Amino acid sequence: MVANLAEHTDNVPRPKPRTLAELDSAVSECRRCPRLVAWREEVAATKRAAFADWTYWGRPVPGFGPADASLAIVGLAPAAHGANRTGRMFTGDRSGDFLYQALYDIGLASQPTSTHISDGLELRGVRITAPVKCAPPANKPLPAERDNCRPWLVREFELLLPTLRAVLVLGAFGWQALLPVLAQTWTVPKPAPKFGHGAHFVLSGPPDLHLFGSFHVSQQNTFTGRLTPAMLRDVLGRAATVAGLL
Repeated sequence: MVANLAEHTDNVPRPKPRTLAELDSAVSECRRCPRLVAWREEVAATKRAAFADWTYWGRPVPGFGPADASLAIVGLAPAAHGANRTGRMFTGDRSGDFLYQALYDIGLASQPTSTHISDGLELRGVRITAPVKCAPPANKPLPAERDNCRPWLVREFELLLPTLRAVLVLGAFGWQALLPVLAQTWTVPKPAPKFGHGAHFVLSGPPDLHLFGSFHVSQQNTFTGRLTPAMLRDVLGRAATVAGLL
């Protein structure tokens, strides 16, 4: 699979994954971006002292959530010692703690914490993903790395199309990365919708898609109070409501 991925310019193996389970499996084997491959594997080998007894995932991290989700949450990329360690989006770091607590508070997660891939956490009607699947140095993917990863997100949204009704994007990077993906199925107006916390746009398509924005759940935002639990619950609740989950 790894060799085949490298041969395809669109980064998606042929035949294209027919299910999200097939897609997730293919994503986890991608090695297209040399800088990201080197970094994620270096972090997995050196580890953080607090996680010295862990076997790090050290691979691309696929999306997480049911195949019939009506709400997608789009972040930025896996954290080096979070999802790159645990193998599940937003699992094992402070950002994930903030996000999953809010999902639990409004009834979309089975528990308020997410510590490891076998902790029993389940999401209701929600799938969490990111435009970049590998942990990047300094949490800053290069534009070429974002573009290399885009076909995975395109296929993910194609597979979610039958049930997807709303998307909540965490942060400006995810917003800018997602718009070209959405434009392949929905009508994205020009000029393009501007990111902002609480932003809400309706994209026409088969069917319409509600696009919401929120400040990212990074510690730079949550520790400073720029994003509070109440703020996140509010925008999550609005997105979940139009998605038919509340």
